[in-house]
Amino acid sequence: MSRKSFGIFLAPYHCPAGQNPTAAFERDLDVLRLADALGFAEAWIGEHHSCGSELIPDPFLFIAHAVNHVRHLRLGTGVVSLPYHNPLWTAERALFLDHLTRGRFMLGLGPGALPTDAAMIGLPLAEQRAAFEVDVEVLAALLRGERVTAKTDRYTLVDAMTQLAPYSDFEVAVAAVASATGPRAAARIGASLLSLGATTPGGFATLARHWDMMERRGAEYGHTPQRGRWRLVGPVHLAETREQAIEDVRYGLDDWADYTQHVLAAPHLRAAGSTFAERVAWVTDCGMGVIGTPADAIEQIERLEAESGGFGPFLLMHHEWARPDATARSYELFARHVMPHFQGTGVRLRAAAEYARSRWEELDQAHGQAIQAATSRHPDAAT
Repeated sequence: MSRKSFGIFLAPYHCPAGQNPTAAFERDLDVLRLADALGFAEAWIGEHHSCGSELIPDPFLFIAHAVNHVRHLRLGTGVVSLPYHNPLWTAERALFLDHLTRGRFMLGLGPGALPTDAAMIGLPLAEQRAAFEVDVEVLAALLRGERVTAKTDRYTLVDAMTQLAPYSDFEVAVAAVASATGPRAAARIGASLLSLGATTPGGFATLARHWDMMERRGAEYGHTPQRGRWRLVGPVHLAETREQAIEDVRYGLDDWADYTQHVLAAPHLRAAGSTFAERVAWVTDCGMGVIGTPADAIEQIERLEAESGGFGPFLLMHHEWARPDATARSYELFARHVMPHFQGTGVRLRAAAEYARSRWEELDQAHGQAIQAATSRHPDAAT
């Protein structure tokens, strides 16, 4: 298995609605600072405009602020709801942020996740995905530096072009949940795939089909998709024991589940159950997420590897199921025990320990004898 990298996906969820948004944004920054310190490679930040719990409306602006709070993390839009925007301005912002971050920026794209967002700007839900497939081609051409003339019901471009060249060859990723829109669009423009619903029952069942479409459609357009750039997303909360992990999420799992069941009109991401116990069972029994130990997280990722046929980074879907201190502990346990399992960073350390163990008796005796000999040579000196 190749060395796997890990990241964070922040929608971000702040359930229930009505919290102090300033404090919520600071908690999001705390998550990024912690992830950066623990060795996570990247973080993706979403765009939402309604429903009261997913509070960041502009991931470009948040990334421009957050990049000054972390040293190593690559930061991506997770994702820009492309049909809501003129693709020329989206291209300009992406190129600008590529410069501001000195190449630590990634551009994630999608059709838009919250139906209430689309409803407020008069975009029919039935047209959203088709609009995205048109817009993503226009955007790709603009990013390549081409002049574009295009007209839709939402914007007009006349001989348009970006004035900035990119700072880096930054990655473009397209969101996929259950429909074929994501892999179709990604394969057409040579982008990578960001499977947001990888662990949902519907999303898990489509993993292999989505990659098959990436390969077939990529070949049609002269692109070879790379499994190492395919990202899968899923929620994880860890503690030293499963019992402790369950007790931790008593803090916020019900609020998050209620949000998916009664506020967010998204059938693909809807919790089951009306009691805390039923919702915990839904998360763990159907494979939606992990509420358990590092061993459970390892098992989940290996399950995803087997079903998908192999993928690149795994992104932990950030949530506030637990209090901030328990959430931080969960990330620390993941970094300490799960990441080394897939990255091989513990192999040499264990070998070094085993070597020392195998020679402990011999070297311990020799070391004691050496100290005694030195002491005997200098009986009046302090050891």
